[in-house]
Amino acid sequence: MFPTPKPVLLPNTYAFESEPMVKPTGFREYDARWLFNKEINLMGVQALGMGLGTLIAELGARKEIVTGHDFRGYSASIKYALISGLMAAGCKVHDIGLALTPMAYFAQFELDVPCVAMVTASHNDNGWTGVKMGANRPLTFGPDEMGRLKEIVLSSAFKTEAGGSYQFHENFPARYIADLTKRTKLKRKLKVVVACGNGTAGAFAPQVMEAIGCEVVPLDTELDYTFPKYNPNPEDLHMLHAIRDAVLAHKADVGLGFDGDGDRCGVVDNEGEEIFADKVGVMLARHMSAIHKDAQFVVDVKSTGLFVTDPVLQKQGATTTYWKTGHSYMKRHTNELGALAGFEKSGHFFFNKPFGRGYDDGLVSAIAICEMLDRAPGKSMADLKNALPKTWSSPTMSPHCADEAKYGVVDAVVKHFQDLQKKGEPVAGQKIRDLVTVNGVRVTVEDGSWGLVRASSNKPELVVVVESPVSEQRMRDMFEVVDKVLRTHPEVGEYNQKI
Repeated sequence: MFPTPKPVLLPNTYAFESEPMVKPTGFREYDARWLFNKEINLMGVQALGMGLGTLIAELGARKEIVTGHDFRGYSASIKYALISGLMAAGCKVHDIGLALTPMAYFAQFELDVPCVAMVTASHNDNGWTGVKMGANRPLTFGPDEMGRLKEIVLSSAFKTEAGGSYQFHENFPARYIADLTKRTKLKRKLKVVVACGNGTAGAFAPQVMEAIGCEVVPLDTELDYTFPKYNPNPEDLHMLHAIRDAVLAHKADVGLGFDGDGDRCGVVDNEGEEIFADKVGVMLARHMSAIHKDAQFVVDVKSTGLFVTDPVLQKQGATTTYWKTGHSYMKRHTNELGALAGFEKSGHFFFNKPFGRGYDDGLVSAIAICEMLDRAPGKSMADLKNALPKTWSSPTMSPHCADEAKYGVVDAVVKHFQDLQKKGEPVAGQKIRDLVTVNGVRVTVEDGSWGLVRASSNKPELVVVVESPVSEQRMRDMFEVVDKVLRTHPEVGEYNQKI
């Protein structure tokens, strides 16, 4: 019998070294995230592995699984604890070593393995760890699977069995890089800043971009899990400003920033201006729908309204569905609809054939951006951006809100705006044109300005985004309205960044 996990144990005690600790809130909507040694210990990770192996059997999947780990000081030890649990549950484990998350997704196809468990805290601060999991490539778990996994682990309902085994795949990154780069080289000589924030992508991204024909200017590509300058997060303004400075200093054509586990890509144009990922998505959608007739796209509720209103997309017959934020939700819905691609404001892009295999890969996104530039001779990244209708958009802003409180706060905010709509009362001086409540609430007023509030799926935070096609002031008006509603809830704390 394996002990039932405890929600809290104190480090440097007998109990901490003898019992599993797993805080329940670590089971998120579509992956798992904990503060290591504060919310989960190694025995807790072992319990997670046993639970995952048990769930794989319940789902009827073949009990073979790919594992890898990101570049943090504790990730390898967490992976091996996870592996011990998976093997105890009878799984054959295929370990690809230090890897990007999309490298693990690629391994599912390359090694013909149905399941994946990638140890990564993604862009979270040091101290965090987590696991991205799936049992049906190219999809990852959603709320149903995560809810069942939580039940199994917290109740210690493990089904252990003999037959577990382990195989390490030496030099696996070379196979991933070869797959990405077996394409016609770019005709256009592009100078590209490749920024990795000292995260995992630094081991692979410069090599890939050089192999497709780019002149690479490396920025913070040396691996350093202390992240001495800033978190590897291409939504973070510190990282974007560092990319801007490098682009201007080297007169680069584009700056590309990769997050901690390499499944997202941020973009800075040749003039040093950051392009939020949803606008990059519109640019790529224009490009892709010019080649593929009646293209269908999926975008998350944080994304710009241009996917619906852009005249070029309309002329080219493209259609777009707005869906729940979250890499798992987006990946699944893009797959279900057979859409050409899915674009998430955070930078998770999902390309189906012929561009990709349906999973999110920051390097596939980077290659697509370079190929878009390659097919637009004489036009810069700024030219392509400036060709879009003008909108004023905020970055993703995240006020702190405890995991135990955030969903209740969002429910109250949704009801607030629903009540205003029923009464016909104005928001930021105008009537509500549309409410989207598929994921929190996105309130759009008559002039097209909108604001979004939702609960973060992987951190104790809310998520706020605002946009206006009219003016910067109207964008700020929407933020003022949304923030005023949030300030009525004492559970909502300070923002990580604000406009």
